[in-house]
Amino acid sequence: MIRTLITLGLYGFVQQVSSKDVYLDWNITWVTAAPDGYARPVIGINGHWPCPQIDVDVGDNLIVDVYNGLGNESTGIHWHGLHQNYNGYMDGVPGVTQCELHPNQRMRYIVPINQTGTYWYHSHEPGQYPDGLRGPIIVHDNVPAPYHYDEEMTLTLSDWYHVQIPVLLDEFIVPSDHAPYGGQEPLPDAVLFNDMHNTKISVKPGTTYLIHVVCMGNFPGHALVIDDHDMTIVGMDGIAVEPHFLPPQYLRVAVGQRVDILLTTKNDTSKNYAIWDGLDIDEMFVQEGRSPPQGYNPNGTAWLMYNEDAPLPPPPVIHVNNASLDFLDDVTLTPRDHLPLIDPIQHQFIFDVYPTTVDGKPAYSINNMTYNAPDSPTLYTAIYSDPEACMDPDLYGDVNPFVVNYGDVVEIVLNNHHDNLHPWHLHGHDFQVLQRTYPYGGFFDGYRNVSATPMRRDTLMVEPLGHFVIRFRAMNPDKYSLAAD
Repeated sequence: MIRTLITLGLYGFVQQVSSKDVYLDWNITWVTAAPDGYARPVIGINGHWPCPQIDVDVGDNLIVDVYNGLGNESTGIHWHGLHQNYNGYMDGVPGVTQCELHPNQRMRYIVPINQTGTYWYHSHEPGQYPDGLRGPIIVHDNVPAPYHYDEEMTLTLSDWYHVQIPVLLDEFIVPSDHAPYGGQEPLPDAVLFNDMHNTKISVKPGTTYLIHVVCMGNFPGHALVIDDHDMTIVGMDGIAVEPHFLPPQYLRVAVGQRVDILLTTKNDTSKNYAIWDGLDIDEMFVQEGRSPPQGYNPNGTAWLMYNEDAPLPPPPVIHVNNASLDFLDDVTLTPRDHLPLIDPIQHQFIFDVYPTTVDGKPAYSINNMTYNAPDSPTLYTAIYSDPEACMDPDLYGDVNPFVVNYGDVVEIVLNNHHDNLHPWHLHGHDFQVLQRTYPYGGFFDGYRNVSATPMRRDTLMVEPLGHFVIRFRAMNPDKYSLAAD
């Protein structure tokens, strides 16, 4: 809910390739919905909620005309995970790549689709996507997959709140002695699957499904397991991976992450099975220094429906924490393209992230600097400044700017001095993961446990009082941000 941004300035030439145009016309407004039985205002598109899934093919141009009909809030749409190659001014981040889209204003987003896999779109204004303005993006390849599946489906995971997020933010971002939440994240009221509660997903027997899992949550991490069914991971954050069989391990999905899995249903249709999503109680309670309220349930359950006439199994009661569950270490997977370690590096940036306060209110700092939104978007500052001045980080103000050249190899070390875990998302690129510690694994000392073909992601969880090391080649000229989701 609090974002810290590091702006990377990249300079180069512009080119785009497309095959067909996919047009969407969106009117973003408030609508009333009750996904868990409690009616409240949510942000919908064209009078409907949940917001629609976008399906496109690689090579397409996605063209979305957005009208802000909210009346009381500005907005901006980010296309999470899509690199926007040579097109960063369409990244949808107010204050970085665009001005806010004010009420009654229109904007056309043109997004070149040159990746395949699973992504999502969401508002990049504080609190709007937890209030509903989010949806999956599935990019279909024109080359057959090297594995078999019969059908596709999408499964979104999210934590849900009965109170609108601006109200919760006002209660959260206050001095710690203020009730009810001062300095502590508000607790979710429900867990949603596909933006619904108690979701029933009908399946056919003996069928292999390619399931696109998208975590569109707000605060805690999610742990996913499908009762008595094996899963095979074939993609993460749009990166195709060597198929990885998932035994009885729980799949941890952080906010903003996506996972593509294969699941083959049983031939026996006599019973139904639970899909279980557990919110991370370490993240919500242990590291926050508080106890769960009496009767609080941090879990959600949906069902794989083989037989509408068969009873639903009782939902499991499991509390998710680092000690009790065997999580897959997602950075140990291997990208299918076997891209070798990017080397040598031209820049190493070490970011020490601390919890802090500003005017007594909770915040975060990177290298003892908190992010202060500029008066003008960072991209506009660069465009309207002298070319030589653009390379001076001081031009951009208190946004923790780091300027690199086109083609440079950049290594980022992030030391998390907070006793809680956080997901981090890099706009405009994916990155190789050279190292990530386990919880309380300490800070970077120069050691890297490097694979010859490191896993790549665009969103990565850093563990409490631990660190990660990532690396990427700056091949996408523009202004992008590294953000704590």
